[in-house]
Amino acid sequence: MKSAYELAMSRLEKSQPAQPLTEEQKRELAEVDSEITARIAEKRIFIEGEIAKSLGDEAAVEALRRQLASEVATLEEKRELKKEKVRSAKKSA
Repeated sequence: MKSAYELAMSRLEKSQPAQPLTEEQKRELAEVDSEITARIAEKRIFIEGEIAKSLGDEAAVEALRRQLASEVATLEEKRELKKEKVRSAKKSA
């Protein structure tokens, strides 16, 4: 017996068959992942350093943590948009 997830995936596959990725697309997806992961790491390091400087000021620490969460979410969204653009690009040659 299939789970609800498996049933949903079966229906999705029928309506939108998976498109195999070219080697170029795979390389571009890996580059996007690498770039965004590096940018997130930079943000974390910088803001965690600022948090360390602000210890004792709970309001500042909380604001910095919210800023970090917001910036990470923005970068993750950017990652997904870039990856979707690569996946949907017309295959050439």
